[in-house]
Parts: sequence; C-alpha cells; structure tokens
Amino acid sequence: MKRIGVFTSGGDAPGMNACIRAVVRTGIHHGLEVVGITKGYQGILDKNFKVMTSHSVSGIIQKGGTILKSARCVEFRTKKGRKQAYKNLKAAGIDGIVAIGGDGTFTGADVFMKEFPDIKFIGCPGTIDNDLYGTDFTIGYDTAINTAMEAIDKIKDTASADARLFFIEVMGRDVGFIALRSAIAAGAETVLLPETKTDIKQLTKTIEAQYKKKEGSSIIVIVAEGEEMGGAVKVAKKVAKKFTALPTRVTILGHVQRGGSPTAAERVNASWMGVEAVRALVAGKKGIMIGVVNNEVVHTPFEKAIKHNREISPTLLDMIEILA
Repeated sequence: MKRIGVFTSGGDAPGMNACIRAVVRTGIHHGLEVVGITKGYQGILDKNFKVMTSHSVSGIIQKGGTILKSARCVEFRTKKGRKQAYKNLKAAGIDGIVAIGGDGTFTGADVFMKEFPDIKFIGCPGTIDNDLYGTDFTIGYDTAINTAMEAIDKIKDTASADARLFFIEVMGRDVGFIALRSAIAAGAETVLLPETKTDIKQLTKTIEAQYKKKEGSSIIVIVAEGEEMGGAVKVAKKVAKKFTALPTRVTILGHVQRGGSPTAAERVNASWMGVEAVRALVAGKKGIMIGVVNNEVVHTPFEKAIKHNREISPTLLDMIEILA
C-alpha cells in the first residue's frame, strides 16, 4: 500500500478535523501518500482528490466542521456509480480509504468492498448521535452534549428570573443519547426520548410535582427531536393547556449542536481513532470501524457496527428521576 485516501461523509461533527489531521500525519509517518477526498463519495465520483501534506492539516485540530466537506451522493447507491468510483480510485492509485462518518457511510463502504474487494476501507465513527455499536463515544458526541449543556445553562439563568416552563429540544432523530446526558449534566427535571413512550398525563404530574416542590421556580424539560409525539413544540402545546398560570416556552437548539470547537476529550478521541485507522490499513485490515471501549481500541466489522443498536442506559434514566 502506497497511497491512501481520507474523506468525511454524512452529517458533520466536531472532531472530524482532528481525525483527518491524525490520518494524514500517521500516513506520512508510515511512508504513505495521503489523498484528501472532498465531499465524501461524491468526491470520489467527481475526482476531487488532493495530495495532503503535514502542513495541509496544520491549525485545524481546534476547528469544528470538516475541511474535506460532506455531501449526499445518490449516484454511489447505484452499481453503475460504484463501478465508476472504483475506476476513479484505481486511476488515482488509491489502495485504501479511511472513511469518517456514520451508518450510511459504513453501509456504502461495506457494499462497495463486496463488489471491489481490492480497495480497503477502514471507518472512524463520526456522528454527534453516538448511535454506532463498537465504541463508547463517537466523534462529535462529547462536544455536542457540552454545547447543549451550555445552552441549557443559559436558558436556566433567564428562566430563573421568572417562573417558566421550558421545553428545550436537542438533536436526536432516532436516539436520545444527547438528550439524556445533557439533561443530567444541566440538572433538568425530566427528559423525553425516542426510546421511551411519552405519557402526557404522567409528564403533567411530574411537572406539577416539581413545580410545587420548587415553590414556583422554573421547570426544564429536555426533548429529543425524535420523541414519538413530534418534538418539543407539539409536547409543549399539549402540556401548556394544563398550566395556564405557568408561562410555557420552547427553545430548539438545532444545528448549533453540530458546530463549535471540539472539546479536549473529543480531540484526543478523534486523533486516537485516526492513528489506529491508518495502522489497521497498514496491517492489511479492512471492513472495520475503529472504536474505543473502556479506554481500549476495538475493531468492529461494519455490518455489526451498523446493525447492532446501542441501548439507552436504564441507570442514567433512573438518575434523572432521582436527582430531580
């Protein structure tokens, strides 16, 4: 193996740049030429290839987003598109690729390798949702929950000035990991997740009990966007009817959670994964995602990382009720 590629795909996540930096410099350390592929799978089809040097990734570790950009690629989902991608990679002399992304990225890589097994793919889990099996934390998750926590803290400041009921929506279309941890970290009264059934009557009782206990203080409810009723706006409308004396407000944090400078833990985690991804390619491995579990590097086959859903911790769910 003489030349490898690196790209980011799917939703951007803080820490992707740290991972890119690690891939490039580790590749150079092993005597490889590293090619940056702009806009993921679309970049392969468009031949957006650029040889990267150590200087190319200087000063990016602290930046959010991704210098290699990201894009959807409908054409790559077709056999014809993948065949063209293969021709482009072979023409560019690229023998292996480090793909930084989520389940869609790894699904594409898995299908591609079954058709063209001589191109090796290694994955680094880049998604703020933390929904991939085979790692304790995905790239972007730690920064996202810290961003959400800081925003909730600020809302609590203004909420404390006058008794209000705040519903704060965080990202999490299919999973509630951001909602759960940010709710605990920010001291919210309760949290609504895609993994649990929303009982409006029970939610109303919880809010009422907390309101009485706090003698008229503000109440904070964290809602994952994928919550079964449709998010914070719809939940708030149903609950507001029961609390006419308590002003109800809704805040949707949205894409602010994707941005910002990655945390120290994020930078270390992403760098570690990038280094190990290149080492795996050099060792001749392919079709695996690099993860860190219990502070140890773990290799998980793409199919397993995609199909095995991570479960919400019942211990953390209990903590919300106990600590509130």
